[in-house]
Amino acid sequence: AARLSGGENRLVSLPLSRIRVIMKSSPEVSSINQDALFLTAKATELFVQYLAAYSYKHGKGKEKNALTYSDLSHTAEECETFQFLADILPKKILASKYLKMLEKEKQDGDVGKDNEEDEEEEDEDE
Repeated sequence: AARLSGGENRLVSLPLSRIRVIMKSSPEVSSINQDALFLTAKATELFVQYLAAYSYKHGKGKEKNALTYSDLSHTAEECETFQFLADILPKKILASKYLKMLEKEKQDGDVGKDNEEDEEEEDEDE
């Protein structure tokens, strides 16, 4: 109980109330034990620290003595351990580049669709 009291030095930095809300959002969770809540908070905190340290050590931000978003996204993309974060930490791109990518995908999709239709017509001719 002492480790969870607000008056003493806290052993976790993350707000336990937020973690409780996130844990309760899962349909499989009906009740949350205080020890489970504390351990989840501590494990999350250690994971974030490890991700930040790894990203800083292997990123370009080390040259500037700063951890950047691009360091985190690069780690999520390149390191197998963190690849599950790739959707959460995507590489930032300019809106203009994104629009060009969408346009290209649309054109490639239309070309692919035309080729499929041509192949179907050839199959019918045979």
